[in-house]
Amino acid sequence: MATADVYNFISQIAPFIVAEGQKRGYKIVSTVIAQAIIESRYGQSTLASKYHNYFGLKAGSAWVLAKKPSIVLKTKEEYTPGVLTSIKDAFRVYPDMEQGVIGYYDFISTKRYANLKTATTYRQYAEMLKLDGYATSSSYINTLCDTVSKYGLAAYDHASAGQWVIGRTYTTQQDLNVRKEPNGDLLSFDDLTDDGKLHSFIGTSGNAILKRGTAVTVKEIRSTGTCTWLRIPSGWICGKNSKNVYVS
Repeated sequence: MATADVYNFISQIAPFIVAEGQKRGYKIVSTVIAQAIIESRYGQSTLASKYHNYFGLKAGSAWVLAKKPSIVLKTKEEYTPGVLTSIKDAFRVYPDMEQGVIGYYDFISTKRYANLKTATTYRQYAEMLKLDGYATSSSYINTLCDTVSKYGLAAYDHASAGQWVIGRTYTTQQDLNVRKEPNGDLLSFDDLTDDGKLHSFIGTSGNAILKRGTAVTVKEIRSTGTCTWLRIPSGWICGKNSKNVYVS
């Protein structure tokens, strides 16, 4: 699994998940992003790349009888702990990524999954999914939680709660370094976008420093250590650490 490919997939699907989850009243979206990564093999599976089904959603008799689009593919189920059984099943088909995400939230809007709206942590959401029968894998909870932790997806729960929302514009509260990656190398002034240069100055080491009071649009969110990082058009800036908020 190429880390860059996973983060690229996250940057594509997370905005749809955050927006739809927030609209429907879910507190946790990080576990949903982890589901998409796992179920779709970060967008590379046939079901995801060709049919925009990123969550392994089965078609079911009602879906088929309604003559909604579906495709029959091979899959594996763990009916007995530790034993994988290969089967063929019908899966839902969607026209694009956004509709695939909406389809997921439609799927969990039934009474069976109603408890998911009450989840307040990513582990609780994962445990509820398993208890509700979403997946047969005996390791599903730990796999989801490990994925959330590995890629810093909990930062998206803060975004969904209203601290930051992808696509919205906020203001820097102090001068900030701009980096190539979260906690990565500092960018030079020449690396910035034209608009970024208008709102920056050159630091003592030749690095770019974004001025306090600059309006920035959030494109992506990640957490590393104590800092939550925000990707803006020119690069990455620290939105907050354990003590201070730098973008609000």
